[in-house]
Amino acid sequence: MKKIIFKTILSVAALSGLASCEKFFDLKPDYEVTIDRVYKTADDFNLAVIGCYAKLQTQTSFYTECCEYRSDNLYLNAPTTGTQDRYDIDQFQDIASNGILESCWANFNNGVYRCNLVLDKIDDADFDSALKAQYKGEALFIRAWTYFNMYRAWGGVPTTTRAVTVAEALNIGRTDKEGMYALISGDLKQIVEGNMLPASYPSANAGRATIGAAKALLAKVHLTFGKPQEAASLLAGMLGTYSLLPAVADVFSVDNKMNAEIIWAIRYNKEQPGEGHGAWYSITNLTDDNNQTAVLKNLYDASDARKRLIEYVQVPGVKTCLMRKFYDTQDASTKQYGNDLILLRYADVLLMYAEALNEVAYNGSAESPALDALNAVRTRAGLMPLSLSDVPDKEAFRKAVMLERQKEFPYEGHRWFDAVRMGGAKEAALAEGHRIQDWQYLFPIPNAEIERINNPSLLWQNPGYGK
Repeated sequence: MKKIIFKTILSVAALSGLASCEKFFDLKPDYEVTIDRVYKTADDFNLAVIGCYAKLQTQTSFYTECCEYRSDNLYLNAPTTGTQDRYDIDQFQDIASNGILESCWANFNNGVYRCNLVLDKIDDADFDSALKAQYKGEALFIRAWTYFNMYRAWGGVPTTTRAVTVAEALNIGRTDKEGMYALISGDLKQIVEGNMLPASYPSANAGRATIGAAKALLAKVHLTFGKPQEAASLLAGMLGTYSLLPAVADVFSVDNKMNAEIIWAIRYNKEQPGEGHGAWYSITNLTDDNNQTAVLKNLYDASDARKRLIEYVQVPGVKTCLMRKFYDTQDASTKQYGNDLILLRYADVLLMYAEALNEVAYNGSAESPALDALNAVRTRAGLMPLSLSDVPDKEAFRKAVMLERQKEFPYEGHRWFDAVRMGGAKEAALAEGHRIQDWQYLFPIPNAEIERINNPSLLWQNPGYGK
């Protein structure tokens, strides 16, 4: 087993943490590195970077609770024991003491701290320059990914680009929108412009961040911050770098991990204790309520190959039913499942490209590259391509892209933030009976963090959530 012991902070709280990273990338060192010995050799930095990835393995709940239950893909009719916080998020009744939000905030800041520890030390280390650039790029990528998630959830948050003490953390205030964009895009631009990451890795290291992952994330950042031209230019250079698999179901097969469509995914290994996960979106019997909304299920035409992916099937040998999209069998020894968490794939690139081009300027010509990109995803699913008469103006095209994204990415952690970014959040909420206000596009800042800082000029509550 390989372990890295870090001194970690959760936002402004300090505690010690242990990152268990066993066989995350098929690496097999059997020693332990403590903080007073780490950050000297290439092996030290490799272990430290793997610790950053390991933290990402623990963040599945963010995409489930804050993305899918918040959206019109999943619902919870009533709370049960242990689901009150989920119910409040689903019903837009979340409060500043919501345990899910507190956990996500702490988890994200723990991850940022791990990245900052690497970035603080790596420039002074003496080992191969190309490998050093890769490890630095990976830490920058994970930090950017983490702060991007925090921005989408809470708006401006306290940020730091170095590891800080507890006393220093208590004096770090929220970063404004412009500062968040500068930080997140700056990390990613440094990777892209410096060509710090490879295009691919040998199979033993598949899953580490690539230059393509950095470009795709940067494009999503540009779109989120209202910079479609920058996104379009970046995405244009990615066309053809990856490919859509002929059958969409094959993208998610556990026998086809890290295939030609996947740009970045959080890796899991069910055969290794602690490196797999529980059954995602599972139910006990096929007759159970799976919490899928009627809105989502009614989106699909009978000919749409993606409809089948959200249907449930029984897992042999256990009382568990899983969606076909996340189907796997339980490992007999560890009792874990091993699906990777796919976060960026080529269908996302194509639909972001269509969105970005349309936001720059609607193209009503027969040679519209935006329409071509949109139709590539549609026809792969077995649908007829849209014509210009189906999307006669910018608003109609935007809605078509948003709809296609919902059909393409259910339960992959996109829907809520897509709806907020593209202007469909209120309509999506209303489809489930919720009339929401603009301030509900963001979650409340965890009250425990506000109390810890105890300085409203540094950390204040988001509008609408009280003091």
